[in-house]
Amino acid sequence: MTIDENLLVLLLALLLDRIVGDPQWLWSRVPHPVAIFGAAISYADQQLNPSSLTGSQRRMNGVAAILALLLLAGAAGFVFDRFFALFGLAGILLETGLVAIFLAQKSLADHVAAVAVALRDEGLAGGRSAVSRVVGRDPETLDEPAVCRAAIESLAENFSDGVVAPALCYAVFGLPGLLVYKMLNTADSMIGHRSEKYIDFGWAAARLDDIANWPAARLSILLIAAGAWIRRGTSASREAVRVAMRDGGLHRSPNSGRPEAAMAGALNVQLAGPRVYGGVLVAEPMINNPGRDMATAADIEDGVSVFYASCMVLTGIIFGLFLCFL
Repeated sequence: MTIDENLLVLLLALLLDRIVGDPQWLWSRVPHPVAIFGAAISYADQQLNPSSLTGSQRRMNGVAAILALLLLAGAAGFVFDRFFALFGLAGILLETGLVAIFLAQKSLADHVAAVAVALRDEGLAGGRSAVSRVVGRDPETLDEPAVCRAAIESLAENFSDGVVAPALCYAVFGLPGLLVYKMLNTADSMIGHRSEKYIDFGWAAARLDDIANWPAARLSILLIAAGAWIRRGTSASREAVRVAMRDGGLHRSPNSGRPEAAMAGALNVQLAGPRVYGGVLVAEPMINNPGRDMATAADIEDGVSVFYASCMVLTGIIFGLFLCFL
């Protein structure tokens, strides 16, 4: 596809994902592409990551596995791109549908907003259950402000790697780039953590994912600041940038702290801090420590409002670029 066609597809995909989201009626009948990626990653894990190997052997196998998986994803993207190109306008619409599948605007906002609803309707137990669907930390360790912080953190982090990064990869590299990114991001979530089993085998996936998400995490700061300006005014926008610049590096991830700090500044709340994953305490400093220490369900809703405004700004930028390349 030409660059103007790529931008048109991305623009339509962002609009489609914003309106339709992730249709469960479809994925209850056919496997989601990310589930297919996950099955491939699990197969590589089973075949190449036995406990009998040394750490260096597992690391080498992990490098080989992720490179092979990314090559397959890129090849699949190229084949789909060439196939869709045969059908003109119909091909553009088919590619739009495929790209929309890999974006996460409505589905992410719906899952995060459900945490606020559950807290109000069912109390802390309902909030813990709802937030367990969007974060990996142990929900039983969370009080109500911690549930709210976890939901807002997930919203901000996934804005970067679930919306901005795939949109950026598609805009620059087309369908092959998008599929490579989603394979890598899925691998990072499955094998990129620092457990005994994956600290070596998942090393390459985690490092490559850090590199792939670096541009999107920084761009997300500006988009969240723009969304904050639309929904909460100039002061919130300025705070989003200021806190992101000051506290974005406090997170253990080189990328996740950037959008989280921007959202913390926009909402004037503390985020991150000590939390428990799989029974293990992760001790990190608070992001935006001068902010309010009691996040509420209303803050989740305000975060979703800023998130949607930020998505709108991203869509507007793509529309502007499309007009420039016409």
